[in-house]
This record gives sequence, structure tokens and C-alpha cells, in this order.
Amino acid sequence: MRNMPDPIAAQLDAVAPLPPAPGSDVWLALDFANTAIALPGGQYVDLLGSPPAVNDWLSARGLAPENADVQEMCATQLRALREHVRSLFAARVTGAPALPAALDAVNDALTRVPTAALLRWDDKTGPYRATPCPTNEILEHALATIAASAADLLTSEEAETLTACESTPCNRYLIRHGRRHWCSTRCGDRTRAARAYARRTRSRSD
Repeated sequence: MRNMPDPIAAQLDAVAPLPPAPGSDVWLALDFANTAIALPGGQYVDLLGSPPAVNDWLSARGLAPENADVQEMCATQLRALREHVRSLFAARVTGAPALPAALDAVNDALTRVPTAALLRWDDKTGPYRATPCPTNEILEHALATIAASAADLLTSEEAETLTACESTPCNRYLIRHGRRHWCSTRCGDRTRAARAYARRTRSRSD
């Protein structure tokens, strides 16, 4: 990982003990949505908070080369898509109608790159198929890939098990397995401790 400004390094250190939420290793969109993290004590960590951080996140997932030199405009577009994806996840989890703007944003991202590999011709080896992704199209490719993952997840059978972490103030999403509604052991321990404290408080007041 390249040297990062101290604020970015501090943010990564803050979430280092926090494991990926269940399902985020399978669904890129879930991993993407969870890059905005609310922590206890009013802390907030944005893993896409700066162009270098965005470049690191994209390159770690094969969506950009390490030297892509992501600019703030690109980072802003990715963060905007993240809010729309989170909005669609929230609508799916709560059974609420999807915001038209969120649907439009995802569909717009889906149409930014060709859906089929184009026909290319090498003077020496002849014709071949390839999906173009030159440097100036890296962002479009990343946006389309993330949007496709979100669309696939929301229309898959696993969408029934998509849920929000029930540990306040955590705002991460996860794919639920069994009765577990927490994104990590840490969140589960915090919830159980809060419930135990609430029970003790009630018993003392009775």
C-alpha cells in the first residue's frame, strides 16, 4: 500500500480489527456499500474519503491499476453511487419503495461500458474480442462493475437475507446466516452487553 496522509492511515487503523461483513467477500456491491462506517462514540470512517484511498480500494479489487492516479472528481462520483446503492439496500431490507434517483444512478452506471466484448484486430495475430478499459475509462468500468454487482445482489435469492447490522450505531449491511443479524463479533458483543445493561437497569427500577 502506498504512503497515505496521516488522516487516512488513522481511519484505516480505526477499522483494522473490524472484519468484512458476511457476504462482502462474495458481493462487490456489499463491500462497496460498507466503505462508509459508523463507529461508537460518534466516529465515522470513510474508506473512500480521498483520491488515494479510492485508488487503493479500487486497485485492491482489480478495478484499477495501482498507478491510476484517481482524482477527486472520480472519488466524488464513486461516493455518490455508494449512497444510491445504500439507499437501494435500505429499501430492500425495509420493504420500502426504491428512490427513483437511486435506480437511475445504478442504471446509468450500468450503461457506461459496452456489455459485449468488442471485435479487435491485431495486424500480426488477427481478430480477437476484448472489452476496452483505457485509463480514461477506468472510472466508468468501476462504476459499471459495482452497479452490476448491486443489481445482481438485489435480484438474487440472497436478497432475502440481506439485512442491516442491528448493533447501534453500526450502519453496515450483511448477508444473514441463520439468526445472526450482526456484521461482526464485535457488534454482537456490543449488542448483548447493551441488552444485559438494559435488563439490569429495569430490574433495579422494579
